[in-house]
Amino acid sequence: MMMLDFSILLRFENALLLGLWMTIKLTIICVVLGCSLGFLVGLARTSRNIVLRAVAGVYVEFFRGTPVLIQLFWIFFCLPLILGVELSNLTSGVIALTLYMGAITSETFRASLKSIGREQLDACVALGLPQRVQVVNVVLPQAVLRAIPTLLSNCVSLFKESALVSAVGMADLMFVGQNISNNTARPVEVLTVVALIYFVIAFPLTRAVSLIEGRILKKLAI
Repeated sequence: MMMLDFSILLRFENALLLGLWMTIKLTIICVVLGCSLGFLVGLARTSRNIVLRAVAGVYVEFFRGTPVLIQLFWIFFCLPLILGVELSNLTSGVIALTLYMGAITSETFRASLKSIGREQLDACVALGLPQRVQVVNVVLPQAVLRAIPTLLSNCVSLFKESALVSAVGMADLMFVGQNISNNTARPVEVLTVVALIYFVIAFPLTRAVSLIEGRILKKLAI
């Protein structure tokens, strides 16, 4: 029976922290870009323009209906061949996770946009407000408020999905953990600690989402 020795990980504390920081940084970048993209796609999916709705629909269904790992591999290995430029693993990871985040958050925004009363938009038209002003000052604040609980859940999911970038050699927490595991021949200890790190960060965020959702629903009196 193998004896577990978690103390060996103390030698790799700094490496694990650097990997965790890379994971958090990647998640933050993709959350910001993905939510921005998701809002624009959500607007497109509620547009009266049939072509715009169709294009947005194809994008959403494709990135929601295919594995994120395959999307990441395609962007990392195939996209450079098509564009004729080399993409780093960081760039590929950001593109893949942003497109995925944009697809899943677009549905959240689409639902929140549909929940905004038509009378408010009619009032904007009656007041002669330009469309840009309507979107920024009327539609966006209400859509974001209604979408916050689901968006936060999406952010937690993205944090966990970010472990996939280790497959293309990006030095995130999972990649660092795999290297330490290979070098020390201690996969049980290393991968257990890596899993616990993900859990320690994701679990409080998940509980916070539930609390925030309750407060927002109470505020909106839904």
